[in-house]
Amino acid sequence: MPLLVTDYSWTQTESTVYISVPLKGAKVAKVDIMCTDEYLKVNFSPYLFEAFLFEPVDDVRSTAKVGSGVAVISLPKRTNQVWEHLMITTNDKEKKKEVRERALLKYQEKVSSESRSKAEKRHAEKKYALETMMKLEKEERDSIQKMKDSEREKTTAELAAWQLTQKEKAAEEAQLKLQPQRDHQNELKAATQKQENGCSGGGKVKLDRRGDSEAKSKKKQVDLPAPRLGGNIQVTFTPRVFPTALRESRVPEEEEWLRKQAEARRAVNADIDELKDLKETERNADWLKDKGDKCFTAGDYLGAVNAYNLALRLNRTIPALYSNRAACHLKLRNLHKAIEDSSQALDLLTPPVAANAAARTRAHVRRGSAFCQLQLYAEGLQDYEAALKMNPCSEELQADTQRIRDIIQGTAAEPEIQ
Repeated sequence: MPLLVTDYSWTQTESTVYISVPLKGAKVAKVDIMCTDEYLKVNFSPYLFEAFLFEPVDDVRSTAKVGSGVAVISLPKRTNQVWEHLMITTNDKEKKKEVRERALLKYQEKVSSESRSKAEKRHAEKKYALETMMKLEKEERDSIQKMKDSEREKTTAELAAWQLTQKEKAAEEAQLKLQPQRDHQNELKAATQKQENGCSGGGKVKLDRRGDSEAKSKKKQVDLPAPRLGGNIQVTFTPRVFPTALRESRVPEEEEWLRKQAEARRAVNADIDELKDLKETERNADWLKDKGDKCFTAGDYLGAVNAYNLALRLNRTIPALYSNRAACHLKLRNLHKAIEDSSQALDLLTPPVAANAAARTRAHVRRGSAFCQLQLYAEGLQDYEAALKMNPCSEELQADTQRIRDIIQGTAAEPEIQ
């Protein structure tokens, strides 16, 4: 049975009624206020204040302020007049019960309506956001398609111009090839005409000129260089020896790995402001890697991380940089970063060949150690088993893998995997 609050106070103007209800030490979060046009309830367990209002009020514009140990409710009146009392003076319990139930129904309908309106508003906002996103995506697709069409037209025009140029060049070359034949035909034609129109002396001159022409053609043939002699050039290569049998040969994978390593050594990004103060010999990913390795050996893990970071900004395709930085993060307890760097190293250590087996083993062990320190033993076990598969003779790997299995099965305490 709640305790009714009787030490409330109220004041009024012609347009508004103000009610002050003492909260008797109750917290603000535990105060429940319900108001309709003819009923007001303030509930803060175990106390209860309810008012069957003398005249109807505008519950939509009604406000309540809770703080400093008191709740102040402002109730705008429906009609501007002074009330004789705050509440109705009847003691009819049935009438009060009816007013209370009617007020409760109105309040529930009001709450339900507000909930529906909020849901409709959220739905409208989501719909608007979705439509806006679809519109932006469509504009982006149209822009990309427009760029593609423009590039296609440009390429087509360039190709047509190139083809036209090639045709013109081919025509010029054909004319140049036919020009000596035309000159020879013109000479023969001119000589024939002179022979027909000339006398005996003229015939002698024509014979002399014909002899000169034959001498010139012989001279041209003599000036031509002699044909090249045929022959073969012997080229030999040193054969590569692989450790596996021919039926199990992984020559393509080995060649792919060597090619990726060569490309990684050539890929350098020199436009970095942080490296402008370094010497030319120091602006090298291999030099920075060696510096990071020395810092790690000396116990300066932060210095090693900085060196590896600069090296990666120069060249992001060397897997050893990610793997060594993962080892530093393990020492610094940056476990999530260690997992990320180990995964990046494993992505770069492809295809899996004998030449990178040791590096893949180290990357799996470092990622598995980070998983185990995060108590993700199932994921850590997968990495340790992968490392053990590549190096089955390692007694340390065998022992660590068995300890993780025991932890998962609940037969051993949780060790600290390094």
